[in-house]
Amino acid sequence: MTSPQVERIDSASNATLKRLRLLARDSTAYREQGELWLDGDHLIRAALARGQAPNLVLVSEEAMHQRPEWRELALSAPRVRVVPAKLFESVSGLPSATQIGATLAVPSARGVLPDCATVVLDRLQDAGNVGTILRSAAALGVKQVLALKGSAALGSPKVMRAAMGAHFGLHWVEGVSEAELEQLTVPLVATSSYAREALHRVDLPWPCAWVLGHEGQGVSDILLARCHTTVRIPQPGGEESLNVAAAAAICLYESLRRTLT
Repeated sequence: MTSPQVERIDSASNATLKRLRLLARDSTAYREQGELWLDGDHLIRAALARGQAPNLVLVSEEAMHQRPEWRELALSAPRVRVVPAKLFESVSGLPSATQIGATLAVPSARGVLPDCATVVLDRLQDAGNVGTILRSAAALGVKQVLALKGSAALGSPKVMRAAMGAHFGLHWVEGVSEAELEQLTVPLVATSSYAREALHRVDLPWPCAWVLGHEGQGVSDILLARCHTTVRIPQPGGEESLNVAAAAAICLYESLRRTLT
């Protein structure tokens, strides 16, 4: 096994730090650079657990020398860059920087898998919602997430943090057109506050593709018309609507529950 290349960086103008700073702060820089930014040891460990090794690890000198477990984690990458804590914070941009981060290659171009349990994101905007949905999807038996054009960037640092490693167990595809959804052989299922049938009373197909819509507008009318089933989530408390990430968790759990009984 080749020993990692370890290098110390002391200058904020270093070319590698400039590149990582953009990757960690710009929501779509990963598309141009071809690498994802993993902020913190949890994401790095989650990637390694799925057999996905980072290309480069950036770590503060304090963490490298005072945290043996983080040193071991850093040395799992072929390239390690050690910086003072202040320089690490200038890259991460988080109020409380984790002192370790890494880059990971963006998955190569992927097509739609036609016959597996899927979540379709229809123009969801909030990175926290998107990341939370990915996390629920991975936990509740979904294999694929398809983001339609206009949705938040799946590989953005904010989505990566919110998903907590879910990306590494999912087949995820961005920029999908509505026409490409025709490749799915599983039925589309959506929620709508105007649907007549309640979630718990409907025969849910499995596997299926749950369609989740824009936070304010919901699923587009055109896409809703293509759905095999449309259901509403009962809300006896009287609220107008549920947060889309909460609704997703309820629907995905209900789909899973049906397969376990």
